[in-house]
Amino acid sequence: MKKFNIKPTDKSIAGTIQAKIDHLNKPKGSLGRLEELAMQVCLIQHTLSPTLNHPCHLLLGGDHGIEREGVSVSPREVTWQQMINFTHGGGGVNMFCRQHGFDLSIVDVGVDYDLSEVEGIINRKIARGTRNFLHEPAMSVEQFNRTIEVGCQLVDDCVKKGCQVICLGEMGIANTSPSSLWMSIFGSIELDECVGAGAGLNNPGVEHKRQVLNAALKHYNETMEPSDLNAIRYFGGFEMVAAIGAMLRAAEQGLVVLVDGFIMTACAIAATRLYPAAQDYMIFTHCGDESGHRKMLDIVGAKPLLNLGLRLGEGTGALCAFPIIDSAVRMINEMNNFDTAKITKYF
Repeated sequence: MKKFNIKPTDKSIAGTIQAKIDHLNKPKGSLGRLEELAMQVCLIQHTLSPTLNHPCHLLLGGDHGIEREGVSVSPREVTWQQMINFTHGGGGVNMFCRQHGFDLSIVDVGVDYDLSEVEGIINRKIARGTRNFLHEPAMSVEQFNRTIEVGCQLVDDCVKKGCQVICLGEMGIANTSPSSLWMSIFGSIELDECVGAGAGLNNPGVEHKRQVLNAALKHYNETMEPSDLNAIRYFGGFEMVAAIGAMLRAAEQGLVVLVDGFIMTACAIAATRLYPAAQDYMIFTHCGDESGHRKMLDIVGAKPLLNLGLRLGEGTGALCAFPIIDSAVRMINEMNNFDTAKITKYF
């Protein structure tokens, strides 16, 4: 895997940032999480006057070999059907990108369908879906490295447009399965506690999913040397590993990284296992409705901004949270302070 140069944000200016926030014409601490967000964005950009120019959203698509084991209520053809739907502007991700002014890129990293001629889809296909990790690694070392590089290149393309904030979403039937396995492995949590209904499995379906994933984990432990990289490669989907590459490259480039729901939180955890400093650049935007997401957020000590019961994926929760982050930046840039407002500082 390529090496990244990710440095923790420079906290040396934190006191100066806090002084500016405290001197705005409001009671100290009265804007709560907005003040925390303003601090984080200022530290990421190393400035007292942060900006959120040209926000970009990467929608990454890929299929999973484990879907063949009946672990999802949705068949795999839904992945490519939705990818085409996104090009017509008909998805939740399209609506929220339009609403909040995000530049949307729809990327085929590993969909099991030929989308190369579909206008509006960027072709970065590694393979037509991963292999079935019940029996073997989802991807080879070479595929893993190429997929990380895809994520990096996509971020570099956004930076060339002037992007300062990047949002990540996914489309991949059955991708709650690898997410649950990463949650169990990286969080040292019993796998059964990490497995949920995904897009809508009933109770017998969830039990079947647990049995399949437990068998896959057993096979992994018996055949692979345990390591963070091996766990990521063995279970991950192409869209998920590309997201990890994108998160790491975005942190390296000093971008604000908006982390969506269950799947993207799993990717964020995997990324921070490889490079812990990457978390300084991440804003965890919401706690979704998938079983165990709260526990997953607890693994990295994240405080999500929203809890709307979302479980759509696509990055929709992160997009919904963006106005809150925008408000935090506007607060530190646009509010008067006590001197300019000619108000007595009363604390």
